[in-house]
Amino acid sequence: MIECEIFDHILYSRGKIRGSLRTWAEEVLCEAGQRPAAHHLFLLAELEQLAGGSSDRLMVLMPPGSAKSTYTSVLFPAWWFTQHPQSAIITASHSAGLASHFSRRVRALILAKEAYLGYSVAAGQRSAQTWATTTGGEYFSTGVRGAIAGRRADLIIVDDPIKSLADAESSHQRDYIWDWFKTDLTTRLRPGGKIVLIMTRWHPEDLGGQLLARTQAEWRVIRLPALAEANDPLGRPTGAALWPAWEDREALMRKRNLLGERAWAALFQQDPRPAGGKLFLVDRLGVIDRHDWNLSQATTRAWDLAATGATSQNDPDWTVGIKLALQPDGRCVIVDVVRIRGTPRQVEELVVSTAHSDGTKVIVAIPEDPGQAGKSQMAYLTRQLAGFHVTAARETGSKATRAMPVASQIEAGNISMLRADWNRVFVEELRDFPFGRKDDQVDALVRAFTTLSTRLRSAKAINIPMFNR
Repeated sequence: MIECEIFDHILYSRGKIRGSLRTWAEEVLCEAGQRPAAHHLFLLAELEQLAGGSSDRLMVLMPPGSAKSTYTSVLFPAWWFTQHPQSAIITASHSAGLASHFSRRVRALILAKEAYLGYSVAAGQRSAQTWATTTGGEYFSTGVRGAIAGRRADLIIVDDPIKSLADAESSHQRDYIWDWFKTDLTTRLRPGGKIVLIMTRWHPEDLGGQLLARTQAEWRVIRLPALAEANDPLGRPTGAALWPAWEDREALMRKRNLLGERAWAALFQQDPRPAGGKLFLVDRLGVIDRHDWNLSQATTRAWDLAATGATSQNDPDWTVGIKLALQPDGRCVIVDVVRIRGTPRQVEELVVSTAHSDGTKVIVAIPEDPGQAGKSQMAYLTRQLAGFHVTAARETGSKATRAMPVASQIEAGNISMLRADWNRVFVEELRDFPFGRKDDQVDALVRAFTTLSTRLRSAKAINIPMFNR
């Protein structure tokens, strides 16, 4: 009697599993005390729709540690064979070793759950590269460089085609992977076959980038960044972590600070950027020690004021004040950078206290936003800075256009910065401009340079090399 009840339970579970990829995933994970998170459920739904014929090209872009491979390269193939018993699967990864690793996990899972799946691995199938099922299914795994001639597939899964940053940065390697994908791999697909690409983005022209640039309309793209952006597919508020139970926002921000903005944008936000901005050649930006800094002929402290308060958004802008000094040899030195994310009151106090610390000989340059509000703010700050030389200017044109003069002076080697703790973040923002997440320091530097050069020209200063190149 008990055996009959167990048999009936297995048949009932088998029917539910065959009807739902989510049920299958929950069945497997339950034994390990785990359950799918929100982004896993989202992914499972997309994979199930692909298996059912709603789409035939699915690109899954998620950060490292999001378990995308567990769901797509392990759980999904085992369930796929319940829907397409006599089909063939080809899985490919950056190396044969990784592909074989996924193959062994799928095979072990099928053997462990054969009663619930309704099929098993065929007898004598011990190869990690290729094996068959008892219902006539075929599974083949290979590395990017592996030979697949003679193979055919109803489902191709490409998981992590890029091995390392070095490969991603190599145009030769990127071209090789692209040629392999379009010429070797996709030609193995049977009519009506489907492709799933799972990867973490590394470079604007990696495999995902090439496909998005050339054939984006053919692909259903699932892009889930580590920290949510506007219009998040999961409905997360901006800045929320993808999988907080595994890695919360604080832990992600620590990684962000360690990696730097370019690596973070690619690996964790799935938004790769060029290695450098179009304007600033930061390797030409000199670094000098404080004892090498001579007395200045003219100095300005220029501000870029955040448009919103620190509590108004998850990733608020910075208020930045950059101090730029002209040297006797006609070159400029970035003496100091201060930044704050604060309330309007805190920003006002910082501007005033910094002016007193700099002294009355330092020009204070503040932007004048358009409209009456901008004029009122400027008038208020001017009153608070009575006794100081305060200038205001309304900016016109694009940010990139305004930044070109100071960028050209950096390229010419006419601008240096004092060695200080703020150097790394400052250089990083210049390097990423105009693709970076923030440009507050760039705006403040441009304003400082413009203020200083305009001041000197209007005063008909001596012949200064940096303004006559």
